[in-house]
Amino acid sequence: MTRERFGSRLGVLATMVGLAVGLGNVWRFPYMVGQFGGAAFIVLYLLIAALVAVPALMGEWSLGRHTRHGTLGAYQAIGVPGGRYIGWLLMGITWAAVAYYTNAIGWVVYHALAEITAPFGRPIDPSRILPPEQGFSATSMGLQIGFTALVLLAEARIVLRGVQRGIERASKIITPILFVTLLIVIVRSVTLPGADEGIRWLLAFEPSQITPTVAIAALGQVVFSVGLGGTLMLVYGSYLGDDVDIRANAIWTVIGDTGAGLLAGLAIFPAVFAFGLEPGSGPGLLFATLPQVFEQLPAGWVFGSLFFGGLSGAALLSGIAAYEVIVAGFSDSLGWTRKKAVWTVYGVSMLLALPPMINLEIFVPWDLTFGSGGQTMGALIAVVTVGWVMSRATLLEQVAGANPSSTDRALIHWLRWVVPTAVLAASGWWLVTDVLGLVQL
Repeated sequence: MTRERFGSRLGVLATMVGLAVGLGNVWRFPYMVGQFGGAAFIVLYLLIAALVAVPALMGEWSLGRHTRHGTLGAYQAIGVPGGRYIGWLLMGITWAAVAYYTNAIGWVVYHALAEITAPFGRPIDPSRILPPEQGFSATSMGLQIGFTALVLLAEARIVLRGVQRGIERASKIITPILFVTLLIVIVRSVTLPGADEGIRWLLAFEPSQITPTVAIAALGQVVFSVGLGGTLMLVYGSYLGDDVDIRANAIWTVIGDTGAGLLAGLAIFPAVFAFGLEPGSGPGLLFATLPQVFEQLPAGWVFGSLFFGGLSGAALLSGIAAYEVIVAGFSDSLGWTRKKAVWTVYGVSMLLALPPMINLEIFVPWDLTFGSGGQTMGALIAVVTVGWVMSRATLLEQVAGANPSSTDRALIHWLRWVVPTAVLAASGWWLVTDVLGLVQL
């Protein structure tokens, strides 16, 4: 069977940017900025995005396009020892990540619903869907099951329609909407009394705040937010046409992804400072702080609905990409029909989603294991595969075509040595901080 391809350059860019943005940049980027020094973190993030994310993204797309396989088949096809087992491992990690990530998308959708219903006299308490710190909440569990099922159903319906009619079409609609809603919320946020404090804090660069810890945190966020990991971008790379310029699209994808994070910061921090809230409040910055901000704004429900609605769409695009990783694996390597693969993924994902719904004592380690840890490990496997297993001639042809320049040849050396070292550093940071707790942040 001929492998389906993306239908247009606009569709490629909208799909890749939409995948990369997700919750990683609109939810995680602002709270990481708040915890790691504001402008110092942003400066390091921008440098790392240019020097690590762009070439690593080129590498993952090159591997996918050359093999015309997703995660389950690409490593075996390129000749990695034990490649089939590596593919199954990474697909299993992705499947576990789909579970908790879909729960989080459900939280965002519920927050959007709470904002929409606020002016009708029977507002919904958005915190009811969030899992408790400890123990068990029947209300939270019931809401999470319902909204996770709805999110997975929406993803299934889009993935069922294939690459062009499903994933690409949805991305071309949702990605522009996200950026428009962010711009609208920014306008309202920066015009609040006292918002200038937030803008100054966001832009106040202190060289002394650049530390190894902040640098590694920025590197980890780059890997997370761009969608590196040898899974999502690899599968989408397998759908790229032979005429697609991988270099240009990698640059524009990282620009779009980083731009969304910066816009999210401008939407959030001026409002946070205007109302005297804490910018370094961590993961709860989005779910706990912003609803308070919208409650205090005139017609705040409008801006809340726009923000959480746009974020729901962006998160959905990342969820669709993860869903497609597993569907493509079954279709490529086991010969399943897309319909059979889609509904199998739906059923198993619902079962896997149940444990992290119980409380944050389960959710957070699940996220650290299958999100932070699994993604950085997958990214390391991917860049080592591209740099050391894939032939230089093949990689040059994928990246630069028939006439590579000296700059393109230098890029190959950069991919072989610098990018794996950087990703390994991010993996080490995750291990000593989140897993072993040897460094307190």
